[in-house]
Amino acid sequence: MEDKIELMRQLCRQLNEAADAYYNGRGEVMTDYEWDAMFDQLKALEEETGTILEDSPVHRVSADTTAGAKEEHEFAALSLAKTKNPEDLVRWADGRKIWISWKLDGLTLVATYDRGKLMKLVTRGDGHIGTNITHLASALIGVPAKIAEQGHLVIRGEAVISYEDFEKFRMESGEDYANPRNLASGSLSLKDVEEVRKRNIRWIPFTLVYTERDITSWGEQMAFLKEQGFSAVESREILDPDREAINEAIDAFTDQVTSGKNPYPVDGLVICYDDTVYASTGSVTGHHATRAGYAFKWADTSAETQLDHIEWSCAASAITPVAVFEPVELEGTTVRRASLCNISECERLGIGAKGTVISVIKANKIIPKVIHVRKKEGELEIPAVCPVCGSETKITVSEASGTKTLRCLNPDCTAKQLKKFVRFVSKPGMDIDGISEATLARFINEGWIRSAADIFRIPAHKAEIAELDGFGEKSAANIEASVEKARSVSEEKLLYALNIPLIGQDVARRLLSAYSLEELLKTAQESDDPAVFASIDGIGPEKSGAFTAWAKEKKNADALQDLLSEISVRREERAAQGEKCAGLTFVVTGDVFTYKNRNELKAYIESQGGKVTGSVSKSTNYLINNDVNSTSSKNQKAHQLNVPIISEAEFNERFGA
Repeated sequence: MEDKIELMRQLCRQLNEAADAYYNGRGEVMTDYEWDAMFDQLKALEEETGTILEDSPVHRVSADTTAGAKEEHEFAALSLAKTKNPEDLVRWADGRKIWISWKLDGLTLVATYDRGKLMKLVTRGDGHIGTNITHLASALIGVPAKIAEQGHLVIRGEAVISYEDFEKFRMESGEDYANPRNLASGSLSLKDVEEVRKRNIRWIPFTLVYTERDITSWGEQMAFLKEQGFSAVESREILDPDREAINEAIDAFTDQVTSGKNPYPVDGLVICYDDTVYASTGSVTGHHATRAGYAFKWADTSAETQLDHIEWSCAASAITPVAVFEPVELEGTTVRRASLCNISECERLGIGAKGTVISVIKANKIIPKVIHVRKKEGELEIPAVCPVCGSETKITVSEASGTKTLRCLNPDCTAKQLKKFVRFVSKPGMDIDGISEATLARFINEGWIRSAADIFRIPAHKAEIAELDGFGEKSAANIEASVEKARSVSEEKLLYALNIPLIGQDVARRLLSAYSLEELLKTAQESDDPAVFASIDGIGPEKSGAFTAWAKEKKNADALQDLLSEISVRREERAAQGEKCAGLTFVVTGDVFTYKNRNELKAYIESQGGKVTGSVSKSTNYLINNDVNSTSSKNQKAHQLNVPIISEAEFNERFGA
């Protein structure tokens, strides 16, 4: 008996440590698979021995150690009993109308509204006391500051981050989080609202805890929340909850997960009674309200396989270990790879070298995950140099979570330029369809992309792309076609794609309205004045300086020439409506009177076949300045080059309509 009690103490300690890390944004201590197995073992021991330890996680909600003011909940936020057997759901429903919805894998927050205003936003905490994070509400998507309903309203919902936003944040920040839930939890402990806003956390209500209105149907309550502007959790009504109907609903939700149609992480489903009055009459067992709802978790199917090697994948500054193993069939798909997240996870699992026997699952039907090392062979070799650039690496330890992450020390590593390549291939840039951020990262790690020009050499790797996991011949052919299509590009798109500091779409358009790309580069490289383009409307000295500094750098000029050897560039001239200024180049400076502004005068000149540049040169035919006798630099330059200076009135007399 004492041995079993000691085992229970050990299980409580391990589960509580894991829960503390899980709920408070630190590194993952164990997988959901391991948690469920330990939890079920502890629960079985409690039933067998008749003993419940004071710190048993079976009978309490995990503590909230998030920094901030603590707040007692008006209504206790108890957790739900769970099962992996659909038959249990049928028995629980007992023939009553129910709803089935996602069990979102995020952080539960409770929002309170009075007189149409958000009064407070509080974490679930231990179910009775949470942390007030109202100051972060404006940074969360889906938490309106005002609603139409004027009465007292208490809503419970889940703060989640989509898989897409999670991967984007990891790549951009270089921070290493195990999963979206871990990132969401850690984010809500931050004080900086703008920093939280960057994470794209969405709050999705799943329960209307209290309303002064007489709404006793869960379905009608969700409809009411939608009327108030909330995005309530996706749900499905089951009028007759027999085995067939519940299995059909589970299959429909499961298909959304396995097909990738559901953008948010989930760790199961929840059923609840439509009759909220009946639901409230249940008893409380441990920390479960017996009729408040019932959680269903998919039974993870594990497979045993052998590790072939560890692939080290670079994204931003983090170098992530990826287990590559003998293929196994899981959830109807062939799985060959699984991310190991970081060095800490490798150490926790005890990852070894080739031949190590591992157990693999698809967590929540979607994410391949190594859950256990059955037999270790050799030792994990951590690379001393970056697999992308060959520079020195270093293991860093996060102050917040203690997580060990391998990083590249080279600030110019190609992997750290990923966002630049993303902009390069984007629609406003080179418009190379079908090459996503993840695909670019993969190609960089394969060693195929070191410069922008290399993207146009990707078709040379067509056969290799077809062999990559997740690609195939069709994907390789589509990528080749997209690259070939993008070889002809306008000057405007190219200039934006080059990732020049401060040169966005609008600035690129303004620069090219005054010069061709060739003229821009030549002028920038030959001029000693960083503000040479400052007089172009909307440019100014800062943007001009940024462009000239970029153009003068030899490495940029060399990279551009390399790129130009792969593509053709076209200048898209505006169609002329007349010929009064045909073949002439003008510079406009100072105030104008008969036109609304200089842009309107410029537009007229271009409509008549003329050209407007920002600075006076030998190619300038006329300088338009209403102060003809000014001693400005442009007037002085015009005198030096014998360029005629004419007023707006003279221009209108010679070239006007």
